[in-house]
Amino acid sequence: MAAPLTLLLARTLTLDDAQPEAAAVLVGGGRVLAAGTREELFAQAPRAEVQDHRDLILTPGLCDAHIHLVMYGASLSQLNLMGARSVAEVQAKLAQRAAHTPHGSWIIGGGFLMSEMGLGDYPTAAQLDEVSPHWPVMLHSRDHHMLWVNSAALRAAGVTDSTPDPVGGHIVRPLGCLQEHAQALVADAVPAPSETEWLASARAGADDLAARGYVSAHTMAFEDAEAPRALQVLAARGELPLRIWACLPHDRLEHAEALGVRGHAGGLFQWGGVKFFADGALGSRTAWLHAPGFADGSGTGIALDPPELILERGRAALALGLTPVTHAIGDRANTEVLNVYEQLRADAEARGIRLRIEHTQHLRPEDVPRFRGLTASVQPIHLQADAAIIRELIPHRAEGSYAFRSLKEAGAVLAFGSDAPVAPPDVRTNFAAAMSRVGDDGQPLAPAEALTPEEVLWAYTRGPALAAGWEDEGIIRPGARAAFTLWDRLGGNARALVL
Repeated sequence: MAAPLTLLLARTLTLDDAQPEAAAVLVGGGRVLAAGTREELFAQAPRAEVQDHRDLILTPGLCDAHIHLVMYGASLSQLNLMGARSVAEVQAKLAQRAAHTPHGSWIIGGGFLMSEMGLGDYPTAAQLDEVSPHWPVMLHSRDHHMLWVNSAALRAAGVTDSTPDPVGGHIVRPLGCLQEHAQALVADAVPAPSETEWLASARAGADDLAARGYVSAHTMAFEDAEAPRALQVLAARGELPLRIWACLPHDRLEHAEALGVRGHAGGLFQWGGVKFFADGALGSRTAWLHAPGFADGSGTGIALDPPELILERGRAALALGLTPVTHAIGDRANTEVLNVYEQLRADAEARGIRLRIEHTQHLRPEDVPRFRGLTASVQPIHLQADAAIIRELIPHRAEGSYAFRSLKEAGAVLAFGSDAPVAPPDVRTNFAAAMSRVGDDGQPLAPAEALTPEEVLWAYTRGPALAAGWEDEGIIRPGARAAFTLWDRLGGNARALVL
């Protein structure tokens, strides 16, 4: 029996230059068969099932191009400190959670931002001990580049005043905060989730994204090895509502080679990238900066994976058909990664792979043209909280921060995401941030870098598809995946439609 055909009636933005708009789309077998006028497609398929969405806008399906999907799913049931305005507010929320938690059980949460809490110095373990003496507590900063923990957590991890800083990390004194690689000292002491818990977190994250209008996602490592395995299990069971492009941490590259992992399209789950970290993050004062560094005198940040390592393992990734994917937030980090990518560019282009930089938040003007042909994977939603911090900590880079228009005009492929659980994968907020560039303080940041709604849509659909090498996604034309988003207005309420 022939597969049933479906005719979608809606104002359709195809993102196909050959036919930018259509009034109807014909779908069959999970693929777009045609786009055109209602009359043309009725004539082609007079018996097709009709779905009338003429009061809505139909576009290619949304993709979150930078998310830690299983970690995000787990965070949905953890202590949420997003928007906390003081240590006292954190203490109140923690005390409430502790009242319903058995003694000795870990309390995990996150979302706090030092600047929002009005802190000049790092918070301490003693402040958490006041309300949580019987529970080990581990709280992620919003950027996930710092932990705030209590004394019970430090004891469980064996961390004391005499514990030395690990390579690429820093233990803040007095004790309570651990930055970058020092986070593992406590994180490794947390009991590992069971397979059932991993699957529940993977399902929760994927289902949440699908309910927000997404049809695909790029999940960015910085998670336990069991996280992508859980997504693979859901895909094999036919329970994954998203198409997933996943990254391996670079320290697992040798295992990937031994297991025969190769970058390829096909199915709802694929390994696509190898993840590196050139630096930390702005809010935790660990972004790697050129001199003069942070305006408060706190230094020039922390360099993580050295350029030599990114070059060596980047070549190994390309040999497997995998994309080098590098986190770079500070201006120095971006310069160093671009230097490495200049040495990898010819090999990548020969293999049809597009090198990508994640975040690309703070740039020197002379580095912007060097993004030609690269993927700039950025998260507009971060601009809102960062705007005031940028003006305070790196005012000399304000005009080169979140440089969306400049990167686009330089020939970079923009791919938008949320970095959830760092920020919620909220479509409307990301659209608003990219178009208005107004921070949470009500002040605009480099308004000349604003994008139009149509440009934001492209960066949320076709841009991520090109970054992943998905020629059949992020566009509505014959042969494309029948995965769409329906809108009441562009940048407004959205829901997914996958046929």
